[in-house]
Amino acid sequence: MKPAALIVAVLCFCLSAAVSTSLADPPISMAITNARVWTGNPDQPQARTILISGERIVQVGDDTLLDKVPKGSATIIDAGGRRVIPGLVDCHTHIISGGLALKKLQLRDAGSKEDFIRRVKEYAAERKPDEWVVGRGWSAESWPIAVQPTKKWIDAATGERPALLTRMDGHQALANSKALAMAGITKDTPDPAGGVIVRDPKTGEPTGILKDAASGLVGRLIPEPSNMQKLTALQDAKALFNRHGVTMIHDMSSPGDGEVFIAARTLPTLAPVKEQLRIYSFCQTSKWSSNACFELPQDGKSSLADWVRPAGFKGYMDGSLGSRTAYMRRPFLDNPAYEKDVRGLLVGFATRKAPDDMLSQFRRAARSSLQSAVHAIGDEGNHLLLNAYETVVAEFPKARPRIEHAQHLLAADLPRFGRLGVIASMQPYHKADDGRYAEKRIGYERCKTSYAFKSLIDSGAVVCFGSDWPVVSNNPFLGIHAAVTGKTLDGKIFVPEQNITVEQALRCYTTSAAYACFMEDRLGMIKPGYLADIVILNEDVLSIPAARIADVTVYTTIVDGAIAWQNNPAKPQIKP
Repeated sequence: MKPAALIVAVLCFCLSAAVSTSLADPPISMAITNARVWTGNPDQPQARTILISGERIVQVGDDTLLDKVPKGSATIIDAGGRRVIPGLVDCHTHIISGGLALKKLQLRDAGSKEDFIRRVKEYAAERKPDEWVVGRGWSAESWPIAVQPTKKWIDAATGERPALLTRMDGHQALANSKALAMAGITKDTPDPAGGVIVRDPKTGEPTGILKDAASGLVGRLIPEPSNMQKLTALQDAKALFNRHGVTMIHDMSSPGDGEVFIAARTLPTLAPVKEQLRIYSFCQTSKWSSNACFELPQDGKSSLADWVRPAGFKGYMDGSLGSRTAYMRRPFLDNPAYEKDVRGLLVGFATRKAPDDMLSQFRRAARSSLQSAVHAIGDEGNHLLLNAYETVVAEFPKARPRIEHAQHLLAADLPRFGRLGVIASMQPYHKADDGRYAEKRIGYERCKTSYAFKSLIDSGAVVCFGSDWPVVSNNPFLGIHAAVTGKTLDGKIFVPEQNITVEQALRCYTTSAAYACFMEDRLGMIKPGYLADIVILNEDVLSIPAARIADVTVYTTIVDGAIAWQNNPAKPQIKP
């Protein structure tokens, strides 16, 4: 061999060896050991130790892996025999509105009409004379006497202040007389498309209850929060999610939220907390276009794509069961006599004409590689949406369209999810809520295919789980408890034939959730090469009695290889 060729060969060998060594033995920045690891990886279901380099998991195995970590080179977390799982993904949130709601009047646990009025009065008394009284979370079904509130309940309590109090599901709100007058709503005001102004059956006067689009007639008058208020709300919400072991959310975002998400990642003053939560954002809008979502800045320095991603669009087919606006094939059984034929309603998105009809918008999104996510709760609303998706997936087989909620389904539609590749993005804790009154509202037979977790999974559908926070708590262990036990908030068992195992529920929050956002190649499992989003639990969710799952708490939340939250800052880390 010629000298020059020999030198080249030697250099190539040395370079190859260096690259090989670098790839095989990356520097370990963190190790989690003495753990009971549920990996979510079918090829290696259990483990004891996890080695992390930077933001990636590099090795998963037994405790002997710790021997590969040079003393003093990495943070060592002794899990103390605790259960370790992949970071949990909440597949349906409203994070900024939820963060803002933390400072609003909270009515979720109001226990009666009297308690409801008292809370409104006390909150209003602390506001300025012309300041809006804004609250959320009430549910008449939670009271001893389930009577819908009216404006007369709160007029005296709020005085001259306008008030809008949203029901827990967000599909119904109570306005006082002042707010109705400001919006120009009288007995002669027609119902808006996709909404209902509830009226007194005798006088025709508005009662104060506004359903779906009708609540927007008042809601649009409430001053918008500033971007700084939104940013603060976002950071508060991130911390709350981390506390519950959530490392990523699929957010149903309002237009403009994307700017706040990006600011939270890029503003230098927020650097210490910006790594807490990944956000996959669906833009909520009735008219979809390729530029309706935000775009990531292309500065050539770093990619935000694993942290903040514009996912696609979110639309609505119908309302909710609690507000009797979910679109059902047959009428509700507990309708008042003057509304005996009511079976819900289709909202504007589902009724638009070309060129902005539903199918055209789905095609528009798919052509731009954007995902469709549509709210559908009633059985007929889901059926019509599946019909439209059937056309879309025939043209765009990789689209992975989603149905958000998919709560009440026709039996014949259950196998269509798996066959069409439509993702069922469901909220199991809603089952604990709605199960208190669902049978009264739609009957025993229709309830058999409500919250059909087991039937959908058994049929081959991808089911991912979320909370719909702030509608209900963003604690995923409440959702797992509801999916596994079928227990309702009043202690009954609802549709137990649709209960699933703890492991199936975990997959809905991890591997299936990753698939639902096209990130199954790097999220959802504790596996070499995957992003280091990991949760250490205080209780073993896989072995404790099912009744105790709702009480599971988080010991440490790790996001991107860094500790985002821990319940005992003084002691989970040991540095050798």
